[in-house]
Amino acid sequence: MLKVGVLGAGHLGKIHLRLLNQSEKYELIGFHDANEKYAEEVAKEFNYKSFTSLDDLLQEVDVIDIVTPTFSHYNTAVKAIEAGKHFFVEKPITNTVEEAEQLTKMAHAKGVKGQVGHVERFNPAFQAVNHKIDHPMFIEAHRLAEFNPRGTDVPVVLDLMIHDIDAILSVVKSKVKKVNASGVSVISDTPDIANARIEFENGCVANLTASRISLKNMRKSRFFQRDAYISVDFLEKKCEVVKMKDAPEQPDEFAMILQNAEGVKKQIYFDNPEVDENNAILDELETFADAINNNTTPIVTLEQGTQALRVAKMVIDSFDK
Repeated sequence: MLKVGVLGAGHLGKIHLRLLNQSEKYELIGFHDANEKYAEEVAKEFNYKSFTSLDDLLQEVDVIDIVTPTFSHYNTAVKAIEAGKHFFVEKPITNTVEEAEQLTKMAHAKGVKGQVGHVERFNPAFQAVNHKIDHPMFIEAHRLAEFNPRGTDVPVVLDLMIHDIDAILSVVKSKVKKVNASGVSVISDTPDIANARIEFENGCVANLTASRISLKNMRKSRFFQRDAYISVDFLEKKCEVVKMKDAPEQPDEFAMILQNAEGVKKQIYFDNPEVDENNAILDELETFADAINNNTTPIVTLEQGTQALRVAKMVIDSFDK
């Protein structure tokens, strides 16, 4: 079992602590939180060992799980690398693209593995269909959330939209060509609602909307490719695959047939895969353990986390144009 420590015991940090404590692939050594009083309360309530400093925690572990505000990701990950420790870091990978690139270089030079917490890659609905998304040409994503003061210190692009950016980049095998976006600040100092149009070199277009001031929660993406429509509901953990094929000469009476102006007939059919229940956060942490133990590539690499951040920054920069 890998010895692991958690940096940050806030809302998400406590979830990580609980799951790592349950995991059969990790031995939870303890955690460090900069707020000493809060750290004492968490340690007492959940019986986790609280370390007074990150340096002390690093000495006792093989892996550090960084669940702190984004601005601190770089410095803490650098300390982990310098100590020769593997690290899992929540999204976005760092505060700037330059920091992310430097972090990646340092990790490779030191032989340290890192994984970025883009948890939607492990959403069971997305995992059930991502292998069926082979050449999407139009993508539409909506990620809407009710207002929550937590996270409003960063633009909604880095808070919410980056989830969809990463998922889309994982299935579109092409470079980003152009980004157009608009954002509006309603209640925060940074944009609370944003829309982005991302064009890829292969002709694919992705239209993304993210809001943290909605009256209801929604996390849906739709992928359109030749002869197929694939929808993923990340919130409800459901998916739907609608495909078309050449219609048989004598279709059965219940077949759904479409005929275009040229007389070509296509049959519509459903190819909905089974969605396996899972805990996405536990899965991302445990697959990272597998990557370390087997010396394989983590599912969400530092390079991929960097690219998601790079595109997110392109969206933010487009607000002012």
